[in-house]
Amino acid sequence: MRVSLTRTVGFRASHRFWRPEWSEAENRERFGATADAPGHGHDYRCAVTVSRALESAEDMVMDLDVLDRLLAEEVVSPHHEKHLNLAVPEFAYGKALPTCEALARHLFRKLAARLPHGITLDRVRVAEDSSLHADCTRES
Repeated sequence: MRVSLTRTVGFRASHRFWRPEWSEAENRERFGATADAPGHGHDYRCAVTVSRALESAEDMVMDLDVLDRLLAEEVVSPHHEKHLNLAVPEFAYGKALPTCEALARHLFRKLAARLPHGITLDRVRVAEDSSLHADCTRES
């Protein structure tokens, strides 16, 4: 039987939607106030769902200490109290916009590469606030 486990962590970070190849007016027209320097912050929540098949004698999808350490290293530490455009190379000005969709995809890739053998990453959900979140899920 396949069983999933979800752990949620939080971090505070800022970002700015800005395309350097566009004029200030173009950026402002497209992104509104999210184009304003130096950017704006969110109290992000990141929920990570992992799964695996459990045999009848097993009780855990994975060791929570291992999962918590992984989330601390890949989600919280690199992003907490950071400006995403400046701290994350993928979101540098001129590259991907640091949307919650792009952040979920970025975190999915980082986490999937580090999970123990036999554990599947099913979903990374990134919420900017209580009214907006994005999910990145594994492809079937």
